[in-house]
Amino acid sequence: MWYLIPGLGADERVFRGLRLPGPATVLHWLPPLSPTEPLRHYAARLAEAVPPSQPCWLVGVSFGGLLALEVGRLRPLARVVLISSLADAHQLPPLLKLGRATGLHRLVPFGLLPRLPRLAQWFFGARNGREYRLLARILRDTNPSFARWATRQLLSWDSAGVPAAVRLHGTHDRLLPAGAAYIDYPLPGAGHFMIVSHAAAVSRVLQQLAEQAGWW
Repeated sequence: MWYLIPGLGADERVFRGLRLPGPATVLHWLPPLSPTEPLRHYAARLAEAVPPSQPCWLVGVSFGGLLALEVGRLRPLARVVLISSLADAHQLPPLLKLGRATGLHRLVPFGLLPRLPRLAQWFFGARNGREYRLLARILRDTNPSFARWATRQLLSWDSAGVPAAVRLHGTHDRLLPAGAAYIDYPLPGAGHFMIVSHAAAVSRVLQQLAEQAGWW
């Protein structure tokens, strides 16, 4: 069984290109109970959709990777796969570390990015055509309040004790560059939007992992 957690503001649309062995369920974002709901508390609510006794895969994309790791704390039979995400809070890129240290993220106008789709396209590495249109719709549909909550959780994340994870990451990810961190499956030329742009390559890796584990 596969449980898929999309990135910030995204939904099942980003997974349409995946080809997985076995059934898959998208864990949809829940509204935070408050602007300060802790990530672990939120993850516990999200984990209610994952049976504790069921071996499964938790696949998290971007910010969804943090949730996959936090749900993985609560579901020890799950195996976590991170796509374009972080395995450790210390892997935040320098700009985000600066935001965490200074609190400047509180000044970010979260409704601005949908108005600058070409800038977002560059950061995400989305190609023209279908990918660009999908990214623009996702940005348009993102709730600014949810984005603000998620950014606060990302910058204050305590990753101590999260389970091990398999990492897939694009070599041209501008939004969350991997830096010196070890990546199990680097995808040459892929950017942050590789769950869409490189869906076939991502699918092959996930199929390989399932074959190696002998279950899905």
